[in-house]
Formats: sequence, C-alpha cells, structure tokens
Amino acid sequence: MLGPLTDARGVTVQLDAPPRRIVSLVPSTTETLFALGLGQRVVGVTRFCVRPEGVLDGIDKVGGTKDVIPERVAALEPDLILGNCEENSREIFAALDGVAPLWAPLPKDVDTALQDLLHVGTLCGVQAAAQDLHDRIQQARAHAREAAARRGPVRYAWLIWRRPYMVCGGDTFTSALLSELGGVNVFAASEARFPEVTPADLRAADPDRILLSSEPFPFKDKHAVELAEGTGLPRARCAFVDGQLGTWHGVRLLDAFARWTELLPAG
Repeated sequence: MLGPLTDARGVTVQLDAPPRRIVSLVPSTTETLFALGLGQRVVGVTRFCVRPEGVLDGIDKVGGTKDVIPERVAALEPDLILGNCEENSREIFAALDGVAPLWAPLPKDVDTALQDLLHVGTLCGVQAAAQDLHDRIQQARAHAREAAARRGPVRYAWLIWRRPYMVCGGDTFTSALLSELGGVNVFAASEARFPEVTPADLRAADPDRILLSSEPFPFKDKHAVELAEGTGLPRARCAFVDGQLGTWHGVRLLDAFARWTELLPAG
C-alpha cells in the first residue's frame, strides 16, 4: 500500500501499487516526476508543461492548467492524477472524480513544498529518490539562507500582471520563498493573495526592488520604463526575474536556491 495521505482538499489518497500511468496537471510537478526517474510513466501533461526541455513533445496534452479536458485525461486511463489547488480548480477536480485517484496539494511555503515532494515520492513508490532530492534542496536552502543573512534585507514588490498591475501578497509561495532569501514583501499585509496595485501604491510602498516576473505576464523593458514613469521611482529599481524560480515547487527549488541572487538582486 502507498499511503494513505490526505491532500489540501481533505481527500485521502491510497494506492495498492505504484502507478504506471500518471497524468500531471502542474508544470513544476511534471519536471519533478522526471527528476525522480518517473518520466516513462508520465502519459499526459498540460500544454504549459515545458520542462524538462526536449522530452515532452511526444506526451499527450490534456489542455491547460485552468482548462483541463476531462475526456482527454480519461482516455489515457491513468492510475494517478497529480494536480494542485492553486494551479487547477475545484471544477476540474470534480470533473475528474472517478477517473483515477487525484492528489492535489497547496504548498504555500518551502516546508510544505518539500513535504509534498515526499508525498509524491510515497504515492509513486520512489521514496528513496524523493528523500535524496529533498535533502539536496535542504542543503542548497541552508547555503542560500546563510548568504542572504550576510547580505541583509531587501524590500521588494513582485509583479505578476499588468492592466491592472498585480503583485504577490504575503500569503503566497513566492513571498514565503523570498523571505528566506532576505526579502521583505512591501505588500505582505494585503488581505488579498494577489492584490491589484496602482503606480501610486508602488510609489508609496517605495520598494528597493520592483521585480518583474517572466510569468504569467511576460514583462519587458518597455514595461519597466512605463513603471518608472508612472511611479516616479528610478528605472534602476526594476529587475527582471525568472518566474519559475519564484513559483515552481519540487526540483525547481534547487535552481531557486542556487540562483537566489537572480530572484532577489541587490539594490
């Protein structure tokens, strides 16, 4: 028996044997499955699953993270579906009810992301590989935290959208991750997880860094110029960051901690 484990929905998942046909509805999970040596078992992914690069072209696509096509998933006859309560919706989960056991966590910080990594390893029968990856991430995490402590805090706003401008609030994985790297989220007190902000709000918050994420909105240099003009803050405070490093769980955390100064560049 693999499990039982209870996910963020309160649903308990238990498998009689390691799954042979896995559908992943989460890009970061897809990448992690390959890192755990499970690539040959992955039979379905979303169109946003792009890593590992060069190996997903021949795998069936089941739609996007927000518009999964249940019929495509069912046709693949999976014995495990891996989702995420942030990436996917309750409507998607309801539509997939009965197709196969579905695991749906909601990591909001590094500890719960690492816990989910171990849970996926348990459900897939690769506990040793998951524990090894977990330990390597923890080691990289410790090094990054030590280096960040020596550098000191950086006040930041992490922008994810334009028209309207939206930022990561305090109750997000991104904010929790950057807090380990010396980041102080100037919008952490917002009641919304992804609050809308105006140029005036940004000016009043006066962050050391305005971090322009590569996803979900692909910020470009012209948007940094626009922000500088709209806020009256120096253009030099804007920095472009790889959104995957700040939002993806699993194996991508190794990169996040190894390249932490790209996530939170000094002022």
